[in-house]
Amino acid sequence: MLAQQRQEAIVEEVNEKGSVLVKELAIKYDVTQDSIRKDLSVLQKQGLLKKTYGGAVRIRKKIAAQDLVASKRISQNRPAKQAIAQRAYQLIEPNDLIFLDLSTSNLELARLLMENDKGATIVTNMLDIANLYATTTNRHFILIGGHLNQQGDAFCGAIANAQLSPYQFDKAFIGLEGVDIETGKIFNYSVEDALTKQAVLKQTKSTYMMLETRKFEMTGNYAFAHISDFTGVIMEKSPEEKYIRALDSLEVIDR
Repeated sequence: MLAQQRQEAIVEEVNEKGSVLVKELAIKYDVTQDSIRKDLSVLQKQGLLKKTYGGAVRIRKKIAAQDLVASKRISQNRPAKQAIAQRAYQLIEPNDLIFLDLSTSNLELARLLMENDKGATIVTNMLDIANLYATTTNRHFILIGGHLNQQGDAFCGAIANAQLSPYQFDKAFIGLEGVDIETGKIFNYSVEDALTKQAVLKQTKSTYMMLETRKFEMTGNYAFAHISDFTGVIMEKSPEEKYIRALDSLEVIDR
C-alpha cells in the first residue's frame, strides 16, 4: 500500500471511530510506528485530524462566527429543522407547560404551535419566537426577560434564571451546537446561555434535544450537559448506527 493510500485509510478510520492509536495502525498496515507518526503529521498539517499522545483524534467542526446569531441560521438546513419541529410537535399535549430555548428548530416548532394551537403554554427566552407570537391572538405565551445575550437574540443570565426558578415545565426542547458521543457531552457557545439551559433541565419533567444529525460532528466552547441528562433526542432522520448506540439510554425520535 502506498503512503497516500494508507493516509486516506487512516483519515477514514479516525472519522469513523473518533480516534486511532499509532501502535494499532502500525500493526494494521505492517509499517513502523515512525511511519505512522509521519502519516499523522502530514494529515494534521492538512487539517484532516489532530495528533494526540500515542495517536490522533477526529477534528470536530465549530459553527462559523457569522452564524452564531440565530437570524443568520434560520434559512440553513431548514427542511431538517422543520422535520425535527414536526416530531417535537407530536409530543406536546393540551395544557402542557413547555419551554422553548434558543434554537432555530424551536422557532419552527413555535410556528407549528401558533398555527395549530394545542392549548399548551409556551415559555421562551428567544426573541425570534417572541416576535412571532406578537403577530397572533394566541395568548398562551410567556417571555422570560433578563440580560440580552451578545448576539442579541435571547435573554439569559442570572435575571432570566431567577424568573425561570418558580416554573416546573412538563417538557423542554433544548437546542445545542454539538454532541460528542465519546464523552457524552453536549455543547453550546455561550456560557450564559448554557447556564440558562442548565436551569431549565433541572426544572423539567421531560427534556428533549433538538438535534440535527450533522451536529454529531460539531462542537462548541462550553459543555452544558451530558446525554444522560435528557429524556429523549429528536432528529430529522435516523443517524449512523454508532450514534444510535451512544443514545441507547434515550427515547429516540427520528421518524
